[in-house]
Amino acid sequence: MDVVVEFAPIKRFSVYLVPLDAAVGSEMRKTRPCVVISPEVSHKFLRTVIVAPLTTTARHYPSRVQCRFAGRSGEIALDQIRAIDRSRLLKRLGDLDVATGESLSRTLVKMFS
Repeated sequence: MDVVVEFAPIKRFSVYLVPLDAAVGSEMRKTRPCVVISPEVSHKFLRTVIVAPLTTTARHYPSRVQCRFAGRSGEIALDQIRAIDRSRLLKRLGDLDVATGESLSRTLVKMFS
């Protein structure tokens, strides 16, 4: 028997303000914008959400996706993906544009194929 747990809808490619502490070593720290990369169907069953942080520090790594969000240029750090409890989603800041979402998806496929 499947159990469906009802939570507020969380959309893939939405950007939320997320506190990333406590971080260890080279993990990104502090409260920063993060993009939701987990599929929406998983949000119906799990309390966790998979996110990738946004950063304004350009590294041009193959695991980073160039983006512009809220008037600022930066990168989506797919090398810093993490699962977080949905309670860490402090505030919804908006959504990525379609082209950036498609680029993010292509990069994830390349990374994990």
